[in-house]
Amino acid sequence: MAIDEARVEELVGQLAGHMTGAAICLSIWLGDEVGYYRAMAGAGPLGADDLAAKVGCNARLTREWLDGQAAAGLASYDAVNDLYAVSDEVALLLADDSAPMFMARGMNALVSLFSDAEKLRAAFEGDGGLSWGEHHPCLFRGGEWSFRPGYRAFLTASWIPALEGVEQRLRDGARVADVGCGHGASAVVMAGAYPRSSFHGFDFHAASIEEAKARATEAGVSERTEFAVASAKEYPGTYDLICFFDCLHDMGDPVGVARYAREHLEPGGTVLLVEPMALDTRSANIAQNPLAALSYAFSSMICAPNSLSQEVGLALGAQAGEARLRRVFEEAGYSHFRRATETPRNIVLEARA
Repeated sequence: MAIDEARVEELVGQLAGHMTGAAICLSIWLGDEVGYYRAMAGAGPLGADDLAAKVGCNARLTREWLDGQAAAGLASYDAVNDLYAVSDEVALLLADDSAPMFMARGMNALVSLFSDAEKLRAAFEGDGGLSWGEHHPCLFRGGEWSFRPGYRAFLTASWIPALEGVEQRLRDGARVADVGCGHGASAVVMAGAYPRSSFHGFDFHAASIEEAKARATEAGVSERTEFAVASAKEYPGTYDLICFFDCLHDMGDPVGVARYAREHLEPGGTVLLVEPMALDTRSANIAQNPLAALSYAFSSMICAPNSLSQEVGLALGAQAGEARLRRVFEEAGYSHFRRATETPRNIVLEARA
């Protein structure tokens, strides 16, 4: 077998880059958890001992962490004065949890996957099933913070306005179901923007429902939000708007879930479906979608295993794409399905009976 030595060297560099990225993601998680980024934001150059004292951490480990951040290009290092600093841009992404592009806390999802390594191996070697609730708790926090900044930036500013007639209905007073609501980030954003409407979040994961209630209280919207444990084919009531935010592809029976939603829409009601950005064929997605590698990796370890742990186990995956999702809704009996808008990370779809 002829080995292309140049290609081997190229692959070694590529794999070392992947290893570096994974290690830096863990260090970002650590920096967010202990408060390094928040302490450095706007503070100007700091010595390692000064930063350690500000956050109450070990000075030697703080120095090592800072050197890693500098080597990764996330902090600057002044060797003459032995001082470190982060730029305003880095602070925006890693210290300001109100910023639309805040990314630090989403690293919890990666932490959970490494913590769940043996469970994932068992799923791959077994029937493929691993339920959402069986993951390390970091996944639930990571999921919330992977999506929460985007919901704050886009949900009421562009996604809902892109739906036909929905925003006015919400302004007048409507009933909204947020199915697969997780920690309630999307419901809380909507409740803050549309005070005349009521928002009902449902999730099969009881611990997430408790967190959602706490988030609503923190945001001051608990009087118009309600959260309950229920599966996507068990929640009660009828609604003017039923939402699925980054969750339908995780479900075992998305066709049945979509059909159940159609049966629980008020006349003229709408389904809002937000899914990860994906192209419609695997080959195009792999070649052209810059998020495909990350999405497929997460999907193989979170989304598809959760689906396979449930009835039907369709396992759409996080890269299903608009055409496949359209077929799901057509099979569920919907007559209207269109792409309402999109962001670099998401496709936003509208369906009506």
